[in-house]
Amino acid sequence: DFKITLHEGIYVAFMGPNLETRAEYRMFRNFADAVGMSTVPEVIVCNQMNLPCAAISVLTDECDPDNLKPAELKEILAVASQAEVKMTSLFLALIKSLN
Repeated sequence: DFKITLHEGIYVAFMGPNLETRAEYRMFRNFADAVGMSTVPEVIVCNQMNLPCAAISVLTDECDPDNLKPAELKEILAVASQAEVKMTSLFLALIKSLN
């Protein structure tokens, strides 16, 4: 048991490297559950090459447009670092199960 909370939802890709504005967060909230700068370009390439793919995203910060505070890179990296251990275990188990 990896003790990972999973959510299913709609992911919107946003061109980086910049963070979204309040107005953009409000707009995305109408049709998306998560916003990020990765995953979608990689999935598009896999589809163009007819490669099967799956994606798992780690959400590193929550953005409430009505209570938006500046993103702190230190906090984002800390969340990502905590997730790294669980994600590594998950992917090692997944790879092992494919053998």
